[in-house]
Amino acid sequence: MARIELKGVAKRYGSVEVLRDIDLEIGDGEFIVLVGPSGCGKSTLLRMIAGLEPISGGDFFIDGTRMNDARPRERDIAMVFQSYALYPHMDVARNMGFSMEIRRRPPAERTSRVKQAAETLGLSALTERLPRALSGGQRQRVAMGRAIVRDPRAFLFDEPLSNLDAALRVEMRLEIARLHKRLGATMVYVTHDQVEALTLADRIVVLDGGDIQQIGTPLTLYERPANKFVACFIGSPTMNVVPATGRDRTLSLKNGAQIALPQSAGLERAAELGIRPEHIDLVAPEDADLTGTVDLVEHLGSDTNVYVSIGDVGMLMVRRRGNAPIRSGERIFLRLQRENTHVFASDGSALAHASAEAA
Repeated sequence: MARIELKGVAKRYGSVEVLRDIDLEIGDGEFIVLVGPSGCGKSTLLRMIAGLEPISGGDFFIDGTRMNDARPRERDIAMVFQSYALYPHMDVARNMGFSMEIRRRPPAERTSRVKQAAETLGLSALTERLPRALSGGQRQRVAMGRAIVRDPRAFLFDEPLSNLDAALRVEMRLEIARLHKRLGATMVYVTHDQVEALTLADRIVVLDGGDIQQIGTPLTLYERPANKFVACFIGSPTMNVVPATGRDRTLSLKNGAQIALPQSAGLERAAELGIRPEHIDLVAPEDADLTGTVDLVEHLGSDTNVYVSIGDVGMLMVRRRGNAPIRSGERIFLRLQRENTHVFASDGSALAHASAEAA
């Protein structure tokens, strides 16, 4: 497997900077997921690692060897694309083994590797089928098998599940997680789907505007976002963010509500308060921080999303477990969980998390 390092890597198209000063170390056997909005540079970064895009600046290393100018085939990296890109006239076995065929590997070796990859991916009974006789999930597994057969130093995935329906995405997500566990391979995975990122990654790299916003484990990014962008991008439904001002250990909201926090450091710079929907409790009137009117209720079965209008504060979403008996127009009383409150400065940077001093 491979250890991958990017040091000050940049990508420019003429005067347009797509990526700036990317510093990233990927450990041997680590599963890294690159996430961010469309146009943030995540797929471009993946293609630079693969050698499909030239590097405009900085250095790229595989196992300590500088590879900026190495051709794709010299990097020994396999890539799985969003499009399956299977040869329609070849059966599954030949599609999976074709890279070895054009390298003139012995037929016995090709057969052995294809058989092993097919067993790993549950394709053993389908090796004689043509792509048109396969489902979307099966075609994606064939594309993955084609990469496995090469026995590369690292695997790159460029939004491989985006063409599948919701049920198949869940199935294939589990398949990729199992594959990583079995192979112990270095994997770099690009997606815009944060659920894929949170469930698959050892670490997540959040990109926006050509810059790395934060690198960390899924729980670190969820619980300790570095800025407002990461806080709102990671987590579904998204974090509630409302204007606030701070003084001493208290945040003041626009309707005059006072939220006392266990933290004091940096609160004078507070511009916004952030709280995730699951960290707002329904309480008795005497215990409430805020009082509001239910505007909309989404009953999802396992959860209930409640949109609450609170005067000058705005709209807050509250998530309740199960099928909560709440109706539109109802008056409810809310309390924010102090230990799960986030505070952001005017530039979007996160101030000390509310539980930092309490801990």
